[in-house]
Amino acid sequence: MTRFGYTLMTEQSGPKDLVRWAVAAEQAGFDFEVSSDHYSPWLTEQGHAPYAWSVLGAVAHATERVDLMTYVTCPTVRYHPAVIAQKAATLQLLADGRFTLGLGSGESLNEHVVGEGWPGVITRQEMLVEAIDIIRQLHTGDLVTHHGDYFDVDSARIWDLPDEPVEIGVAVGGDKGIDRLAPLADHLIAVEPDTDLVSSWNDTSGAPRIGAKARAIGQIPICWGRDREAAIQLAHEQFRWFGGGWSVNSDLPTPAGFAGASQFVRPEDVAESIPCGPDLDAIVEAVSAYWKAGFTDIALVQVGGDTQQAFFDEAAGLLLDKLRAAAP
Repeated sequence: MTRFGYTLMTEQSGPKDLVRWAVAAEQAGFDFEVSSDHYSPWLTEQGHAPYAWSVLGAVAHATERVDLMTYVTCPTVRYHPAVIAQKAATLQLLADGRFTLGLGSGESLNEHVVGEGWPGVITRQEMLVEAIDIIRQLHTGDLVTHHGDYFDVDSARIWDLPDEPVEIGVAVGGDKGIDRLAPLADHLIAVEPDTDLVSSWNDTSGAPRIGAKARAIGQIPICWGRDREAAIQLAHEQFRWFGGGWSVNSDLPTPAGFAGASQFVRPEDVAESIPCGPDLDAIVEAVSAYWKAGFTDIALVQVGGDTQQAFFDEAAGLLLDKLRAAAP
């Protein structure tokens, strides 16, 4: 059964509003909620970047049913993996077992702020592999000392642990990443509906099989609104960065850089990649690319912080009904 999620987009709403949207999403019937973990918005027009872990702690207490997830956290530069291990364990306790730790190799936009530089992609993947190993060790409750290629841990122990270890999803974008990371992860995370990602993951030795133990969790932006042209303009204002592709998006350091990189993106270009307006069937058609590619979980991003309440009041419930009727 395909599950549908709602994205707590920290780049476009403040912390109290994000908790409100989390409660509204649960009431609307979403199965799970994912949260971005940003130090900066992609574009200044989005205008927000609260601390995701504080928000998720509040959401864990304000909700009862929905699963929660970071989508995604980078445990290598801005955060030391030992700190991530502690945060994830605490959040799992607050969420009564509803939390999944989503990890990735990160973006310069959020990680460069601590002044440690921004390594190349091969190094970032090596750091992520070592970070996952540290997190796994600490989630056993044992005393851990680790001296690795990138991280040191000195006599560390997590004192408050859930009964079961926190499951880990890892964001991957190609065969090399899958080969290295799939055997270390519980779930696949990806931001494009690529059938090859799912099949490669399932063919990788040691990887948990998607559709059995593992989930493939995707994400898609939508811009529902009563007026299609207004929705297109809003999506262009706040989400024109989206078309840059991962090789660009991971390396630009500031919102000004994203503004420059997307200055020639037109509203009609955005409308070709993001379903905009009141047509729910068009949204269903766009989302269907993920379940056709073998994804088990799909998180929607409703573009625009000021659009969330109207989306929940007028569209979310009916959209979920249509998605569930169409999905396998």
